[in-house]
Amino acid sequence: MESKEKVKDRPVLQSMPSIQVTSPLSEYDCEPDLWDVDSDSEKEMMIYASFRLMLPPGASRYFSQTCVRCCKPKDPLKNLKKSQINNLLDDSASFHELKESKENDCASNPYPKEAVRVAKRRDQSSYSFRPSVNPSETSIFLFPGQGTQFVGMGKKVLDLPQVRELFLAANDILKFDLLNMCLEGPKSQLDKTMYAQPAIYVTSLAAVEAVRENNPRAVEGCVATAGFSLGEITALTFAGAFSFETGLKLVQIRAEAMQYASDLTPSGMMTVFFGADAKLGYALNLAKEWCIRQGIEDPECCVSNYLYPGSKIIAGNEEALHFIEKNASDFNIRKLKRLTVSGAFHTKLMQDAVSPFSEAINRAEVQNPLVPVHSNVDGKMYRDVKHIKRQLPRQILTSVKWEQTMHILYERPVDIQYPQTFECGPGQSLKAMLNMINKQAGYMCKSITV
Repeated sequence: MESKEKVKDRPVLQSMPSIQVTSPLSEYDCEPDLWDVDSDSEKEMMIYASFRLMLPPGASRYFSQTCVRCCKPKDPLKNLKKSQINNLLDDSASFHELKESKENDCASNPYPKEAVRVAKRRDQSSYSFRPSVNPSETSIFLFPGQGTQFVGMGKKVLDLPQVRELFLAANDILKFDLLNMCLEGPKSQLDKTMYAQPAIYVTSLAAVEAVRENNPRAVEGCVATAGFSLGEITALTFAGAFSFETGLKLVQIRAEAMQYASDLTPSGMMTVFFGADAKLGYALNLAKEWCIRQGIEDPECCVSNYLYPGSKIIAGNEEALHFIEKNASDFNIRKLKRLTVSGAFHTKLMQDAVSPFSEAINRAEVQNPLVPVHSNVDGKMYRDVKHIKRQLPRQILTSVKWEQTMHILYERPVDIQYPQTFECGPGQSLKAMLNMINKQAGYMCKSITV
């Protein structure tokens, strides 16, 4: 404990009175008396830290820790009456008044243009199509990606004739019995990329046929669609950008190219569950450093899928993932779960898969989507055919921005209703993630059983 006498003996900057007029401190009232500090050094440091935060940029250079003055901003409302203050508040502008007056050419926005641009950028809904109809009368279709496959998928929609036709057409294109693979497995075979991706693609479109059969207005009222990784090709097919046959051929080429890239380097993917105290970025960097020390050239370990707050998928070299599994507690990671995939998708380890897929899509017949389709790369809508052909190959290498895409699709004011959402494909993972991102939107989501 320090005495008041000792505190008063601290040196005070003699130049302070002259600085009051010419420096940034001129906006502050500085009392001549020092803080009456009757506390331990830790509390004194807290006072000093709080004091520094009150200063304008650059002003803290005029002070040292031994010179702690009681400074507070001048109060411009100090001498105003209560009625005057109420008038000021009533007449003040807000961000709800962003439109400039057309009647008065002299009228202008009260906020800087940069502030307006920042406000608009934060409004994620501006990146999605919002028709002027009751949102509850519209729908959004979501399509899952690899990892959702299971033996027996497709069985519950086989009673529809159009579904059987889809599987028969797929058999002719793929040159193997896809339906038998979906129904009978074995799981070890179905989990391989070259079989899993076509199986999920066809089963997801079979789920659409089930919705069309039972609720045709939901398909007609679709205002947006998105797919997780592989599901993006399914979404583009649903939206009319690809025919069923073209989409399936692209999926087959993509799957075989990704399988080839996976076989070159032992790698994988893993879901990470974490809290605010986690050191995930630090863990990824250390994992790559560990690989380098093991003699692995140019290793990879990064976030490949953004799922929802508190959960991401990481991907990289097998050695890097093993390092994180072994040391998870050191990075405050709560839980880890391996995915049933054969490679580190959406990372640079897939570089060898890009070229054959790019060549295939450039030769494919592609149309402008009839329904807005949102890209995994940035969450925004595909603009046209050229955009699709340029962006879709990039998706193989870049992380899936699923959480960001869901904000773009579903962000809205509290008094606006949500569209009905249909998860079409095996599993219910997309509905579960939507519940974690936007519970109200998740409440309006239905998973179609296949």
